[in-house]
Amino acid sequence: MTARRQPARSGISLRGVRPAAVGRLPGDRGSFTAELAAGLPALMLLLFFGLTAVVALTTQGRCVDAAREGALVAARGGPGIEEAGRIAPAGAEIELVNGADTVTVTVRTAVAVMGGHLPVLTVEESATAAREPEAVP
Repeated sequence: MTARRQPARSGISLRGVRPAAVGRLPGDRGSFTAELAAGLPALMLLLFFGLTAVVALTTQGRCVDAAREGALVAARGGPGIEEAGRIAPAGAEIELVNGADTVTVTVRTAVAVMGGHLPVLTVEESATAAREPEAVP
């Protein structure tokens, strides 16, 4: 029979050491707090930009819908500005331009950036529709 080899011991005993402290070096106290303090502002900034992007895209979608509906109603001879104002976000500017055989509605609004006194974003969308034959003057 051959003798079994015992694994080499490093001389460090983990007896009496709490499991949370395993893997830490002696000068490693408070590093999690320091990393959290450094990373949390970056995470919050990323969160604010993400929320602002979601709000801006939602507002852009509402402006597209408002401009399209306003142009279609105006092309049929109806009140295009009122229809666009019903769908557009609150405080939006609505402009209607009558062409010879087309109608263009432009909806413009400001989107505030979340989390501070930063410059506002402006969302502008326009839609053009051909006039209906009976609506042509």
